Amino acid sequence: MATNVQVQGACDSRFERVRQSFEGSFASGEVGAALAVTLDGEPVVDLWGGYADAARTRPWQRDTIVNVYSTTKGMTAICAHRLVEQGRLDLDAAVARYWPEFAQAGKDQVPVRHLLSHQAGLAPVAPPITVEHLYDWHFMTSTLAAQAPAWKPGTQHGYHALTFGYLVGELVRRVDGRSLGRYFREEIAKPLEVDFHIGLDEHDDARCADMIPAPPPPQGAADVFVNAAKNPESLAGRVFGNPRLDPRQVNTRGWRGAEIPAANGHGDARGLARIYGALACNGDLDGVHILGPDAINRATTEQAFGTDAVLAPLHTRFGLGFFLTQPMIPFGPNPRAFGHPGAGGSIAFADPDARLGFAYVMNQMQQGLSGDARGFSLIFDVYNALN
Repeated sequence: MATNVQVQGACDSRFERVRQSFEGSFASGEVGAALAVTLDGEPVVDLWGGYADAARTRPWQRDTIVNVYSTTKGMTAICAHRLVEQGRLDLDAAVARYWPEFAQAGKDQVPVRHLLSHQAGLAPVAPPITVEHLYDWHFMTSTLAAQAPAWKPGTQHGYHALTFGYLVGELVRRVDGRSLGRYFREEIAKPLEVDFHIGLDEHDDARCADMIPAPPPPQGAADVFVNAAKNPESLAGRVFGNPRLDPRQVNTRGWRGAEIPAANGHGDARGLARIYGALACNGDLDGVHILGPDAINRATTEQAFGTDAVLAPLHTRFGLGFFLTQPMIPFGPNPRAFGHPGAGGSIAFADPDARLGFAYVMNQMQQGLSGDARGFSLIFDVYNALN
């Protein structure tokens, strides 16, 4: 384990304890990571350290970016809500109004909001697929359009781990004409000057950190991936086992270059904190409009809370594309906080009450889908510094 990692970056003096905690994480197994916090839209923490590879030969630099898995979903949701705000997409309209092929297999009346709130019943992909199929947008969207839901849409909710991005992304494409990755780049990333990509250009590979698989869970510990592998015919087994994704595959050009808007966003903590910091400040920052207050309130109104059909017995609480703060995923102490975690440990969120944006990203994965002790500990330290 690295015990002498030099953490770099800037940190407001009142967050010195946060810096110390972040620095101490490298003595506990962290390989490479970055942490950023904004208050009132201004950066107060911007730290990074460690290494971008398992062999610890490439130092984590200021411009290092990393795959953040499902933390990507929050960025995808923002794209859809911009279209809703503009009156181009109706949350209560049938998906088939915009995507006619989606009406197959009895889905003609499924409303748009069910795609965003994980209630559509399309969490698993029905036919067996390979990881390479995930790189083929037309294949994935046409397959999902043709298949029947795993449950009656709207009757329960279950985490759409990979399919969320194709479903919401295809809606964006049908309404706007641009792919989800291009829409995000042109409408959000470039205007706000953030380093976040859904579909990474090859020239950025050199500064991309490699993801490092999580160690196996302790004997007897509950783990959704282990349970899914043991029960491949279960709903969780079909969601997480088709395809079976080896974390090392996310270090390939195929994964990085594809648009997988539920799982393959690449970026830094600085950019994620800036985006969520804008949303925490009524949706505008430095003259750039992301979403207005009404759109933010609409996006973060609770749609589903309780036992998750995919992650059972775990409970999840969803707005429209965002996790809402809850005991399993506490985005600090304030009730209106919202955001998204990613498999292995990344986490980013907005807290409108504190006018705070937070993001933590890393390459050494830990077990779990919803963040882990590293990120939650840093969140706790941030709020302690505010008191």
